Amino acid sequence: MFHLVFALPSLYVIGRTLWPLPWPSGVKLAAAIVVLLASQYHLYSRWSSGSVFAAEMPRSAIILFNWAFSALLLLALFQLLVDLGALALLPVLGRSMAIAPDLRYALAAGALLLAAIGVHAAIRIPPLREVVVEIADLPPAFEGYTVVQLTDLHLSRLFPGAWAEVVVGRTNALGPDLVVVTGDLIDGSVAARARDIAPLAHLRAADGVFVIPGNHEYFFDQQAWMRQFSRLGMTVLENSHAVLARGGARMVLAGVTDLSASETGLPMPDLALALAGAPANAPMILLDHQPQNARAAASLGVALQLSGHTHGGLVLGLGPVFALANGGYVSGRYDVQGMTLYVSNGTALWGGLALRLGVPSELTRITLRRKA
Repeated sequence: MFHLVFALPSLYVIGRTLWPLPWPSGVKLAAAIVVLLASQYHLYSRWSSGSVFAAEMPRSAIILFNWAFSALLLLALFQLLVDLGALALLPVLGRSMAIAPDLRYALAAGALLLAAIGVHAAIRIPPLREVVVEIADLPPAFEGYTVVQLTDLHLSRLFPGAWAEVVVGRTNALGPDLVVVTGDLIDGSVAARARDIAPLAHLRAADGVFVIPGNHEYFFDQQAWMRQFSRLGMTVLENSHAVLARGGARMVLAGVTDLSASETGLPMPDLALALAGAPANAPMILLDHQPQNARAAASLGVALQLSGHTHGGLVLGLGPVFALANGGYVSGRYDVQGMTLYVSNGTALWGGLALRLGVPSELTRITLRRKA
């Protein structure tokens, strides 16, 4: 069913864009086969690794498939808009409107070009994004405290160790007080990703590097990955917290598991458990991969929640669609009952749809300030 759904846009393109073209039947048939093959990228990923979430093939092939698959989706969208426009004009013209071949060529060229731009934007090293968050009653000792958030790294054949090394280097160059990684670090098994994940052992921050699981960790033996992250020197927060100290001042950093735990029998997110025993009157920062439970966090007194998961909606204008599955939160800063929620667009993204148009990836540095 998964692969059939992804074949539907290709069938639409074949029927509405390709087949009406004035080409010889043999050429159209060959082109239709190419389109169908491009639509089954995720099937090839499953064949290569046993999972649609980890394509174990050369990086160049993954980039090529992402370009072709993204172009196919964009072309299906463009064709749909043209068809809806023609349908809307039917009562005015009193007849169906013919679509010229030149328009079909233009739609295809536009889709191919936009897909190339979008894939390039998706796989580049993310630019730095500066965010200032004001927190009421922030102790003076934590004024100007910097947190670098990495999220949705999806280290894989598409985002390999060489890519991770550059991200780690740029993170360390910022000299952060704290580094947090808010889930979806990998796509693949511990054995398959050993080299790609290794650079994360070199992350450095004054108060350490903390990590929580995202939904993709649960696709590839979440417990094994949590042990691996610990071996790399990161502190894993699973419904638990740590206390950050500056002299006599304290701040709480809590982290919860992911909602995907429900499918594996592992512990579900439990913020009350994560905060149990935390010092009273200390500002609380929460790491939660998915943003949809932000209201619950705000009700328990969390000052700042850091999330990812949504990839910012991938394409400008699709935010409302992504919001439906994420509690209304997709990208950037939100005020949630007095709590600040920050949803990062992601340091990278899942290699099954590596496309960004108007929604840039980000290496996020958050500076804490005391709220006046």
